[in-house]
Amino acid sequence: MKVLLATFLLLSLVLSSSLVQFTRAAPTPAAPPAAAPSECDSKCGTRCANAGYKDRCLKYCGICCKQCKCVPSGTYGNKSECPCYRDKKNSKGTSKCP
Repeated sequence: MKVLLATFLLLSLVLSSSLVQFTRAAPTPAAPPAAAPSECDSKCGTRCANAGYKDRCLKYCGICCKQCKCVPSGTYGNKSECPCYRDKKNSKGTSKCP
């Protein structure tokens, strides 16, 4: 009976240690830090200040800011300051970012 109990405990120990190894998750690579929402909101507010369709401008500027983590200065132009922002295109081939 003592041999059976010792065998059972040893088997339990081996199985539990192997299960612990399977349940450990591999570390995932860290994502690049995203621009703070308030930072995007303020930059896009400045960028879209003179826009005819301000709500649409703010929407697309916000999308571009989150993806590119930058917004060009001023209300128009200066897109060379942020190449990612400049190079984003919509399905029609025109600039996605205002």
